[in-house]
Amino acid sequence: MRDAAFSRQRYWGEPFPIIWKNGIAYPLDEKELPLILPEVESYKPGPDGEGPLANIPEWTSRHLETSTMPGYAGSSWYFLRYMDPHNMQQFCDRKASDYWRQVDLYIGGTEHAVGHLLYSRMWTKFLFDLGLIGFDEPFRKLVNQGMIQGISEMTIVQTSENQKGKLILDYTPPDWSNKALNLQNQDSIRQVFYSYDLLDELIEHDVKFSTSYHFPVNSIVNNEVNIQKIIKERPDLEEAIYVCKGGFWIHGQWHGQDSSGKNKFYTKSEVEKMSKSRLNVVNPDDILEKYGADTFRMYEMFLGPVEQSKPWDTKGIEGVHRFLRKLWRLFYDESKGKVWTTAGAMDAELKILHKTIKKIGDDTERFSFNTAVSAMMIAVNELGDLKCHKKEVLEKILILLTPYAPHICEELWHRLGNESTILDAPYPVAEQKYLAESEKQYPVAINGKTRTELNISLDATQEQVEALILADSTVRKWLDGKSPKKVIYVRNKMINIVV
Repeated sequence: MRDAAFSRQRYWGEPFPIIWKNGIAYPLDEKELPLILPEVESYKPGPDGEGPLANIPEWTSRHLETSTMPGYAGSSWYFLRYMDPHNMQQFCDRKASDYWRQVDLYIGGTEHAVGHLLYSRMWTKFLFDLGLIGFDEPFRKLVNQGMIQGISEMTIVQTSENQKGKLILDYTPPDWSNKALNLQNQDSIRQVFYSYDLLDELIEHDVKFSTSYHFPVNSIVNNEVNIQKIIKERPDLEEAIYVCKGGFWIHGQWHGQDSSGKNKFYTKSEVEKMSKSRLNVVNPDDILEKYGADTFRMYEMFLGPVEQSKPWDTKGIEGVHRFLRKLWRLFYDESKGKVWTTAGAMDAELKILHKTIKKIGDDTERFSFNTAVSAMMIAVNELGDLKCHKKEVLEKILILLTPYAPHICEELWHRLGNESTILDAPYPVAEQKYLAESEKQYPVAINGKTRTELNISLDATQEQVEALILADSTVRKWLDGKSPKKVIYVRNKMINIVV
């Protein structure tokens, strides 16, 4: 409780049950608890850096502490209260906590862990030492999800000492940045950036450099800057000069010796923490409006392992959106309309289904969401190749996909004729008979060079394998009428024909 980080100068938060007398802090009597925040109309800061409570006479007249606890003060132990929420005598009866015990799984970010987890463990160990609960760790398993990073678009800026304006440098020339950073005087500046009168007016003194000037990412496409858009969104950059290979931009107008394509202005991309100061924040509202919530949700899980930090790249979201459109086409065709049927599924279709049930179930259990999304994409592709539109298969595919793309799955679930929500549907169970492999796709090489692939039964004999491959049209083409000297068949691995 002596931790300075535990104190907040604001209104919201649990108030400290402390009263001050002659500069000494005393705890309130238990009969005076709980200490409730007063109703206020203004949340303005108090005097001398104090919190808003320092402005409330009914609070200060009692000499109560004006700082409040942080948000994680209460959130660090509320999981115990959930076990016995209506108990008005104590936070949680020991019988209830012995029954429910620890939280099975806690998911949080690494930065969040310092506050929330630190105090969760402190409260739990404190209550355990008092014998009020029977466990001294709050959570059985912890998963720290990685941070979604941003792709920053950066370039170099020169600012004159008299602050008359800015030169913003294109990153395209390979040694441009080195030249810029080594500039010493006006003559060398003119030598690199051409002798336009406008530049002469701008550069009257030595210049200072910043090597990490950020552009707003929504103004960049493939590292190319939309100068007009930048000026419109950033009035402070209207007077800036954007120096390119063949000249410069100012006020959205091009001035230079070359207008054949070398007048484009480019940035350099770099992965950094996503933040407003770096101008690389992606607004979820824009993504939702263009692609929908399911695409946004699935793409976040598809980016990579949940524990790793990974960069957000809006260009990559198109692939996930195409997948959802492909899923829709298993149910509806743009020209034919409804294509799903109630016909019975074939073994090949059921095999794809049950392999997917097993894969997605296993991946979801171990939080490998990116590989689960990948497995779903493979399944939809394979079902599409088989032209599978069977309700028996598609219903279970929707149930598997619901945690990842709930909106489209709910919509299609009802279009299949179901009245209840898909959330109430039982999770499908993989049937072992469809998981057992009966054949394998073997690469077939001729004199060590792979020429084709063949599906062959796993229990095929040497004679059967030889008969199958010699009957294949691709193999016969490469043999060109010759008889093989030897057929090397390595079960479960490969086939090589020696000619």
